[in-house]
Amino acid sequence: MPRFQARVLVRLRPSVLDPAGEAARAAASRLDVEGITSLRIGKAVEIELDAPDEAEARRRLERLSDRLLANPVIEDWSLEIDS
Repeated sequence: MPRFQARVLVRLRPSVLDPAGEAARAAASRLDVEGITSLRIGKAVEIELDAPDEAEARRRLERLSDRLLANPVIEDWSLEIDS
């Protein structure tokens, strides 16, 4: 059975405040890193998955992302799959 490598990128929706991102942006300014007008923090989830084909791998990963990895009320996610 083929093994697929996947990465799910989860980030806060644009309308949701990101206190950690704002704190990091302020800290960057204190480190004399100028010009950052926006900084948002998300997470990357690395997954290895055995599935019969890429379509089935995608179906499983989308279900996992929708129901476990991201909070659909405040977060968006995107999926990258390598075979």
